[in-house]
Amino acid sequence: MPPSLQVGPYTVTALADGVGPFFSPRTQAFPGATDEQWAAADQFDPGALDAEGGWRLQFRAYAIRGDRGVTVVDAGIGPAGSPAASWAPVPGVLPASMSAAGIKPSDVDTVVLTHLHTDHVGWAVVGEQARPFFPNAEYLVQRAELDAIEEINPQLRSSVIDPLRASGQLRLLDGDTPLRGGERAVATPGHTPGHQSVLVASGRELVAVTGDLLVHAIQVLYPELAYAHEMDAVRACASREQVLRMGADTLYLATPHLTEPFIAR
Repeated sequence: MPPSLQVGPYTVTALADGVGPFFSPRTQAFPGATDEQWAAADQFDPGALDAEGGWRLQFRAYAIRGDRGVTVVDAGIGPAGSPAASWAPVPGVLPASMSAAGIKPSDVDTVVLTHLHTDHVGWAVVGEQARPFFPNAEYLVQRAELDAIEEINPQLRSSVIDPLRASGQLRLLDGDTPLRGGERAVATPGHTPGHQSVLVASGRELVAVTGDLLVHAIQVLYPELAYAHEMDAVRACASREQVLRMGADTLYLATPHLTEPFIAR
């Protein structure tokens, strides 16, 4: 059974899709980081450092199950031949992870794509006929993300966005939006113009499914650090600090790339 977290009526489950190295040295990804900051990050998340000193990433999605349905946040790296194949460890195992969690693709009624990078949309649309992997789901993308698709990842217009439009399953959001299951999509721009995260709240407990708002433990410890692959580093920093400072007795961070799927703050 995949690791999960119970928050009130919600079960948040981490769905593994793959593990593999980053495509460049981590010092290039965070050029402003000091040796002391790297040491602290390595102590916080030792699993992110491979035997050669490289950056080892998890690739995962999350399922949120409540009494009003099932929401999946992000769609992983995808099968062999998916758009992430040029750098990520495809084929992914998301379908097997979902099966182990007792979730069928047809059970999912909402898919939130945090942003349009290839390692987050891989299972959104599959096969030669370009069919949505989640046949009964509404796919949610921020309008600002789609508006910037030519700058972010133009190949995804034909491989992901157009098929979702053709099936009637694409829904564009304009900023913070409540979801049908009771969760909330929140705009967290910076990594990309329309990056979004998902909040799951019950009482004074809060889960933030962060997407690439947080890609490495060093950003949890030092949210002010710029990441080389952010399109707007200043906005990304503000978005990180907004989430990390949210008022809650317990804040759980559910991140796609850190070693541990849930981190309590």
